[in-house]
Amino acid sequence: MTKRKGIILAGGTGSRLFPITSGVSKQLLPVYDKPMIYYPISVLMLSGIREIAMITTPQDRAQFERALGDGSHWGVSLTYIEQPSPDGLAQAYILAEDFLNGAPSAMILGDNLFFGHGLPDHLEEAAKQAQGGTVFGYRVTDPERYGVVDIDADGKVTAIVEKPEVAPSPYAVTGLYFLDGTAPAKAKSVKPSARGELEITSLLELYLDEGSLTVQQLGRGFAWLDTGTYASLLDAGNFVRTLSERQGMQVGCLEEIAFDAGWIDRDALAERAEYYSKNAYGAYLKGLLTETSKIK
Repeated sequence: MTKRKGIILAGGTGSRLFPITSGVSKQLLPVYDKPMIYYPISVLMLSGIREIAMITTPQDRAQFERALGDGSHWGVSLTYIEQPSPDGLAQAYILAEDFLNGAPSAMILGDNLFFGHGLPDHLEEAAKQAQGGTVFGYRVTDPERYGVVDIDADGKVTAIVEKPEVAPSPYAVTGLYFLDGTAPAKAKSVKPSARGELEITSLLELYLDEGSLTVQQLGRGFAWLDTGTYASLLDAGNFVRTLSERQGMQVGCLEEIAFDAGWIDRDALAERAEYYSKNAYGAYLKGLLTETSKIK
């Protein structure tokens, strides 16, 4: 089976965060002790994905390359793809068509943060589906602000409704999509919406029409945050800080994920720990080298 590849959509202007984002990409802003982009990268790495395309704007590409490099220090390969204009989420599959080369994919939005015990199990289950698509539903108090998934009594997806006046369910579709190798071809058939964009909802509806779209519900104990406003950016930073300080464990630590997966060895981890030797992040990496057992 062709290995699944990853896509991170990290384009856009970040206009909702002006003036903070006037000179820097939104996805490179800090969420407590790491750039925002680390968190979606961590989700793809936890899915077992090692080939990742970073879709960003022509003006921000150099910032990402400077911040992330080629990914080899985390045991992954990063490819940079430019998005000339933000024409909808589904456009990412068209831009990444050559990169995917027929492979199934997992796409995550660059401003989304997922956390919860058992998350890798959900990701692994979705990654096993060679055909069709999987979305993740998350219960919210204000579903009218989101794309909402309608689920029947058997847990099957019956509809996806974008920002409904009356929501058919409280489950919002999160910014994480596992789709098969037909996604680019399907995306090309999507017609622009009234706002001139290739909507991800329209792409997902094509899978729904085929009867090949499934949903995994992220229940109690899971956190899904996006960081597109001042308040949500601060909330995400405080969330990560609380978890890190209460448990003494990092959230979204790419070196730790790579080391646990066997993608980098002790020498590579020690090199990263030395690179960050003047702060708590480096101390945490150094601590990983001396641990004899880890509590997951």
